[in-house]
Amino acid sequence: MNKPLRRIAIFCGLLVLALLIRDNWLQYAQADKLKSDKQNPRVAIERYAQPRGDIIVDGKSITGSVATDGSLKYKRTWKDGPMWSPVTGYASQLVGASQIESIEDGILTGNDDRLFFRRTLDMITGKKKEGGNVVTTLNAAAQKAAYDGLKNRGKGAAVAIDPKTGAILAMASTPSYDPSSFAGIMTKDGDTFGKLDKDKDKPLTNRALRETYPPGSTFKIVTAAAALEHGLYREADSPTDTPLPWVMPGTQTELKNEGNIPCKNATLRVALRYSCNTVFGKIGADLGKDKMLETAEKFGFNKEQFTPVRSNASVFSNDMNTSQTALSSIGQFNTAATPLQMAMVAAAVANDGTLMEPYMVSQLQAPSLDVIEQHTPKKMSQPLSQKNAQILQSMMETVVSEGTGTNAQIPGYIVGGKTGTAQHGLNNSEKPYAWFLSYAKAKDGSSPVAVAVVVEDGSANRDDISGGGLAAPIAKSVMEAVLTKK
Repeated sequence: MNKPLRRIAIFCGLLVLALLIRDNWLQYAQADKLKSDKQNPRVAIERYAQPRGDIIVDGKSITGSVATDGSLKYKRTWKDGPMWSPVTGYASQLVGASQIESIEDGILTGNDDRLFFRRTLDMITGKKKEGGNVVTTLNAAAQKAAYDGLKNRGKGAAVAIDPKTGAILAMASTPSYDPSSFAGIMTKDGDTFGKLDKDKDKPLTNRALRETYPPGSTFKIVTAAAALEHGLYREADSPTDTPLPWVMPGTQTELKNEGNIPCKNATLRVALRYSCNTVFGKIGADLGKDKMLETAEKFGFNKEQFTPVRSNASVFSNDMNTSQTALSSIGQFNTAATPLQMAMVAAAVANDGTLMEPYMVSQLQAPSLDVIEQHTPKKMSQPLSQKNAQILQSMMETVVSEGTGTNAQIPGYIVGGKTGTAQHGLNNSEKPYAWFLSYAKAKDGSSPVAVAVVVEDGSANRDDISGGGLAAPIAKSVMEAVLTKK
């Protein structure tokens, strides 16, 4: 071979080598990036080429798929979309997916690596690719009770938990939205999503997980637990060392109670029944920030939760003086909690002091219904000893039997609870939040359920807003739905 030809051959060889290197770089090193690139239409075409797997509640699908006329052959549908969207999230050809629809997208589309052998077998046999299913822990009757109770109350949220396992039985949030209304790729889908996204009432936000509210007097359950666990008080019916009036340390400000109620040296039981700010504020001051913080964090404060959908961290500050600690101990100052967090508080008390990790996906299934992954309940922490939890249970049961929570009574069942009316806005200028957290169980201790409800009722008269009046009836209906089904 002469010299010019040899040079051309070497040059062509280098070009082929460069092409091979580039091809391998794109197919392997850059594969994940290209696969997830929003500008790659093949990703969306492949994702929507077959019906999506379903999300299951009580053995029945609450989702589906419908054929379209476009290149994206199937789009997502929901049954009772506004009721279930706080659980499922959305899956839109135009704007993507959220919550379970996003987290478990691999299973639902059939693209999960754990389905590789199934996909290979289907390819060999000529069977069309299918998505798998996500089986939830949700209770349809409880979800309906929660949603129906909230939807005419403006903004709010409710969470129900099985205290023994941590399984989430209901998770409702209002105002809500129908994810079917923007599941496609048409202009109207984009317009609908845009209006929802800009709505000042934030219907796309799952308030049960993503909104932190001042918990008000419901936080007194945490403060009572701290008093018992740290030995400040050992019984429910012994008088506390609480003068009336009580001036917050380092200030000249009296901590006020709501009305003329028997709070001077009240027992823990009486103080919880009447919701005495002075008693629980002084407990927080006496225990100090560090002990209060320790107990709050054992209940889950200051830490995100994953259900698997992420929940914002609830807040109990680690930077407070004594009077601020007193205010935080009655659910004011900087203390803030998600409805999920307060349901966890009630669940830990109901479960004799053991807090289980909250979760709402029990199984992931292959298209053949074979179980790919099974959730195992896990202990999260031990905020209370069994003895102290049972003391606190008796106090919460007094609140419902003869205190501020009588609207949550369920004949034939034991119910414990705590009301709260939390300040809202600068100098409490806005209408307050109405809270109720509770648990219920059969008289033999079986079939427990714990519930937290928060209501922002803009239509109610300010004087009519209370945890016992607005939130307790919703909690009652959710608990009844669980108890009667079990």
